[in-house]
Parts: sequence; C-alpha cells; structure tokens
Amino acid sequence: MTKARLILCADDFALSRPISETIVALAHEGRLNAISCMSVCPGWTADARLLDDLPAGIEIGLHLTLTGEAPLTDMPEYVPDGGVMPEIDPLTVAAMKGNLPLEEIEGEIAAQFRAFRRATGRMPDFVDAHQHAHVLPGIRRLFLDAVAMHAPAAWIRDCGDRMSAIAARPYRGKAIGSAYHARGLRRAAALRGLACNSSFAGHYDFNSDYERVFPRFLRRPGAVHLIMCHPGAGELPGDTIAAARLREASALHRMQIADIARAYGLEFGG
Repeated sequence: MTKARLILCADDFALSRPISETIVALAHEGRLNAISCMSVCPGWTADARLLDDLPAGIEIGLHLTLTGEAPLTDMPEYVPDGGVMPEIDPLTVAAMKGNLPLEEIEGEIAAQFRAFRRATGRMPDFVDAHQHAHVLPGIRRLFLDAVAMHAPAAWIRDCGDRMSAIAARPYRGKAIGSAYHARGLRRAAALRGLACNSSFAGHYDFNSDYERVFPRFLRRPGAVHLIMCHPGAGELPGDTIAAARLREASALHRMQIADIARAYGLEFGG
C-alpha cells in the first residue's frame, strides 16, 4: 500500500532576503520539501539564485501575489494610486461584489508567471497565492486558466478539507473560513486537467509554540497532505507575523519532520 505523502511548504520566498535564506537553509536540512516563491517582489531575481543547488526533490512553486505588494504591471484601476495592491480583506469584499478589474488582474498574473520563468528557467511545480487570493470569485477563473496555460503540469493548492479533518486539528475557525472560500475549487481545477493536494493544514494564531502545535496539523491526512508554514528571519516593515517566522524557523530546525510524519502514517521526502 502506498503511504500518504506530506508536503511541507514554506510560503513567501523572496519577500525579503533573510526570509529566503532561512527557507533555503531549512530545505538543505531536509525540513521542507516545497518552497512557494513571490516573483512580484523586488528581490526575487537575486533570491532565485539561492534555489539553484537545492537537494533533489524539493518542489519549487509560484506564490502568486495580488495583495500588499507593488504589481509588476500597470494597474490603474486595481492600484489607482500607483502604490501597492489592496490587502486581502478589501479584496475579498470587492471579489464577492464582482467589483474587480479582471483584465488588469489577468495581465498581472501572466507577468508573475513570466517573472518566475525568467529567473528560474522553468515553470513552477505548483501554484498557489499569497493569502489564498486565488480562490476568490473572479480571480479563481483567471488563476486556473493561467495555470492551465503556463504550467499545465503543475498542481494547485486547495485550501479546503473535509470537515471531519478540520475538526480534528487546531484553530478550526481559520480552517473553516479557508474551506468555505475554496469550495468548488477542486472540481473547477479537474475540469482543466489540474491536480490538487488532497488535504490542507497549517492554520494557527501565529503566537503559539510551533513545535507543540505542528503534530496536530498531521491529524486526518489525505493522500497528499499539504501543510503551509512561514519560517523566516529579519525585520520587514509591516510584516505582522515577523516574530512567528522566527519561532517557526527555530522549531523547524530542531524538528525531525520525517519521524513526526511517519507517526501519522505519512511519508515525507522529496
């Protein structure tokens, strides 16, 4: 019988150099097997060089970003002041109302795929989005169509799960919210021939002892169980989870992920 697989994915690569360096160090130690990259960030091209000599089997993905950062393209309606893209809460409200400049967003998504390819020489192994913006109405269709066009072999992040699995893990409120917004994503992806992870975890309050809470993320896994994490270092203006990044990194450096995964019937590796 094939064991269920654990994917432990570090989000926000290229958000800052210290975050990128921390993620790569953990990958070299065998504490991660997936890295999700923000090709919109100013440091992306330089930080992408850190990915050149990763151990075999580390999946490299695109963390599409439609919130909180300056876009790569001109977006006069989406970013009317020429600054940064909206935060996730106002974006969610606008999406639910059907009030989004979808043509501008489509162009920005394509530009971030191109930026990923220019820096890495390849297309991503998987695609997701910062703050899970890819599941929102309107954006979802653009996201799925872009993956099918630019990286048809990639899998995509489904941030939903079965209610019985969510109930067995910590911080159920956050997980239920993600599952609500992601409902129907798997079906829509399958219509385009795109695969998804089978189950999803990693929600917590960004204040708890990460080493203690982590094993609870492994309860009730699916065949491909994805856990998001956000390790990092350094100071970044406006980064509300900076302290949590340090705690996560410190815990992951200590933890024997493969052994912990095995106790829950999961195989962890490249």
